[in-house]
Amino acid sequence: MAASSSVGISLSFFFWALLISPSVSQQTCKSQTFSGDKTYPHCLDLPQLKAFLHYSYDEPNTTLAVVFSAPPSKPGGWIAWAINPQATGMAGAQTLVAYKDPSKGVAVVKTLNISSYSTIIPSKLAFDVWDMKAEEVSGDGGGTLRIFARIKVPSDLAAKGKVNQVWQVGPGVSPKGMIAKHDFDTANLYSKGPLDLSGNNNGGGGGGEGDSRVKKRNIHGILNAVSWGILFPVGAIVARYMRIFESADPAWFYIHVSCQFSAYVIGVAGWATGLKLGHESEGVRFASHGNIGIALFSLATIQMFAMLLRPKKDHKYRLYWNIYHHGVGYSILTLGIINVFKGLSILNPQDTYKTAYIAVIASLGGIALLFEAVTWVIVLKRKSNS
Repeated sequence: MAASSSVGISLSFFFWALLISPSVSQQTCKSQTFSGDKTYPHCLDLPQLKAFLHYSYDEPNTTLAVVFSAPPSKPGGWIAWAINPQATGMAGAQTLVAYKDPSKGVAVVKTLNISSYSTIIPSKLAFDVWDMKAEEVSGDGGGTLRIFARIKVPSDLAAKGKVNQVWQVGPGVSPKGMIAKHDFDTANLYSKGPLDLSGNNNGGGGGGEGDSRVKKRNIHGILNAVSWGILFPVGAIVARYMRIFESADPAWFYIHVSCQFSAYVIGVAGWATGLKLGHESEGVRFASHGNIGIALFSLATIQMFAMLLRPKKDHKYRLYWNIYHHGVGYSILTLGIINVFKGLSILNPQDTYKTAYIAVIASLGGIALLFEAVTWVIVLKRKSNS
């Protein structure tokens, strides 16, 4: 009973954690204030990197005034905000980058015309920009940097009413002012989206496309964690340990089949979501995670069809079927747990998620060890009596 209560608490904790959005922040763009009398009617809580954007747009003059705020990835690091006139990524972006100049002790702004990923040299932008200023806001996890600027939006972009914005944070700056390479975690790869100059950003999160990908990634992670990472191990524990109790026959079999079939259905849904994410995210690949996912789907599908060919207990091939069934089952169990942890490292959510899943797996492992000991005691006792 104690073991069952422990896993119940852990599962409750895990599902409670899943309900909490990893992007929840105590601060919003509406709670931010600036020195001086400048006001910005539009603001966005950007979906990645704890970033915020305030802006105003003068349509007759096609002038965009912005304030971009974000914490660098490490103390002494940099932040950047850009408009990409031609594409959605960083290559071709007309970039404003801010960092704290170690020689002057104050935050400064530089401009970067990023012609390619391999060439990042300070240079003028393809359009006019003025009133550039940077400031550091202390007391927010090591200091948040802000970029202030006014930008002359090119006429072709102004006619569309939208621009492609890209933002980023990095770990450090060299003494000569060269910015260090940023991380390539999920948050860094998806820190981009369209910006509606009129302010109609549907509540803001940096664009519907980016929000949609974030939701799909979260759904993909939840489905696979629940299926391969929880339901499948529970079904395996039921099959191995409940069958030893004569009173549990045939209930253990139906519980086992229900757990494994549910895990398969949910896992296939998660796998399909992952394939769609991969198709929509050109250039973003997680080879080992994807390959294990394909292996899981293939093995689980074979396992489901094998249930239709399950021989009777006294059949001469039942021994070989059992060896096959157990071997494939334990392979799925191992690969499933490994891939959940790989997925968590890719998503890089709040520590609550990983802690909750570790608690669930540890509880299931503890129950398995307890029942393993009980099983051996019962088996040895029965042999002794016979």
